[in-house]
Amino acid sequence: MKMEKTFLEGVMIIEPDVFADERGFFVETFQEKRYQEILGTNTRFVQDNFSSSKKGVLRGLHYQVPPFGQAKLLQVLRGKVLDIALDIRYGSPTFGKSVAVELSGENHRQFFIPEGFAHGFLALEDDILFQYKCTNIYSKEHERGVIWNDPALEIQWGIESPMVSDKDREHPLLKDIPGEYFFEKLIS
Repeated sequence: MKMEKTFLEGVMIIEPDVFADERGFFVETFQEKRYQEILGTNTRFVQDNFSSSKKGVLRGLHYQVPPFGQAKLLQVLRGKVLDIALDIRYGSPTFGKSVAVELSGENHRQFFIPEGFAHGFLALEDDILFQYKCTNIYSKEHERGVIWNDPALEIQWGIESPMVSDKDREHPLLKDIPGEYFFEKLIS
């Protein structure tokens, strides 16, 4: 298994080992001990989510605030998406910056996004099957978001008019979200 750190502290791209032959392939998508070695021993997943999307659907940019903040381990089982992690930690040197990664059923990549980041994705093909693990349960009252097309974010979605839910169209600009996550750098 390969792990690639991104310039956003804590955000990682994971490439599990794929064993393929003429019959198909096998991928171990999660093993608690191994992932705790990579992500930290305090990372425990308690909820799995599964969604399907049509080509052109954009979901996000979503996050939950404490005490229901969530880290996520994301993967696409079928199809291809552009997946985004956005730093929303006030005081962070990368506040408002994002990382984009292509996840697909073919590349088997996983994307780890810790608390303090918003998440969104654009379906690049029809019949996307998207699965992710969360470190906390869903709480409607702690759910928040950032508008997907905020010009300050400079996210290159590659689409002018995606299919977006009414709820996602109502999210505020990054500059208008309340300070519910703050960057703390440990000094040693």
